[in-house]
Amino acid sequence: MSADAPIAVSLGDPAGIGPEIIAAAWSQRKELNLPPFFVVGGADVLEAAAASRKLDVMAQMIERPSECAAAFERNLPVLGEADGSFSPSSPTSEGATLAMHSLAEATRCALLGQASAVVTAPVAKAELAKVGFEYPGQTEFLAEVCGLDANDAVMMLAGPSLRAVPLTVHVAIKDVPDLLSEELIIHKAQIVAAALQRDFGIDQPRLAICGLNPHAGEGGKFGHEEADIIEPAIARLRDQGIAATGPHPGDALFTARARGNYDAALCMYHDQALIPLKALDFDEGVNVTLGLPIIRTSPDHGTAFDIAGKNIADPSAMIAALRMAAQCAAHRAG
Repeated sequence: MSADAPIAVSLGDPAGIGPEIIAAAWSQRKELNLPPFFVVGGADVLEAAAASRKLDVMAQMIERPSECAAAFERNLPVLGEADGSFSPSSPTSEGATLAMHSLAEATRCALLGQASAVVTAPVAKAELAKVGFEYPGQTEFLAEVCGLDANDAVMMLAGPSLRAVPLTVHVAIKDVPDLLSEELIIHKAQIVAAALQRDFGIDQPRLAICGLNPHAGEGGKFGHEEADIIEPAIARLRDQGIAATGPHPGDALFTARARGNYDAALCMYHDQALIPLKALDFDEGVNVTLGLPIIRTSPDHGTAFDIAGKNIADPSAMIAALRMAAQCAAHRAG
């Protein structure tokens, strides 16, 4: 994989805001000095989405990713002829099929080294399931096609103010305590530490590990998970040379002063990680998949069907995802 290769962008659901924020990002490529990227499929969809925002964006078909750089300055490069209609806010099976094809082909380009990274636009999981997509989300798909177990792909949410990793993701709160284990914490912390070194250029990553219970259990008054699971996991990580601290109370870990003491926060459940990230960096939050042989980033928001086509979707998270993908590719190449 070369950092000089362009970034492959998957279209996302054409009825969502993905196509328009991709087009909006390309329209600001010069003033923001964005890295060259191409979109897989959806030339008509992209032009229609751009027109809905009154953007002068023309798609240019390319036959191979190596043609992206020459086209990028003048037009939005699009690889492949797969296409569909643009119907904002009205997801269809045709659109889900297009999104699935785009994701698969963008991933293939990265695996072949034809793209330096993959940036995935938002998809609708329920619509994808209707057309045979058998994965809970794009992360699980990427893990499998890269030959990894789902637990080897770790989701990190990153913004200018915070990097946060939920150790359990889309599960009910009542199930979280039974899912936590020393092995889970250690395995994911190892992946996070290695990725911060390889993809973010942090020589000695500092990991702050959050407690599960209020006040990190307060000596066992509010729960035993800290003493039984989290503290032993932190001790084992330190024995491995990983700079891990905690367990930290969740209500104090995300203050400005505390954030200066770590490079990533490892959180016990979904909202413990995503609430502070979205409160601090909503418009610039990026979903990064750690542990893959390829680089994958994505805007940290959904399809937003309710505002698609209304010229109000903010492209900042897509722009941030493109920039972070390029930065990670440069670190990894170096």
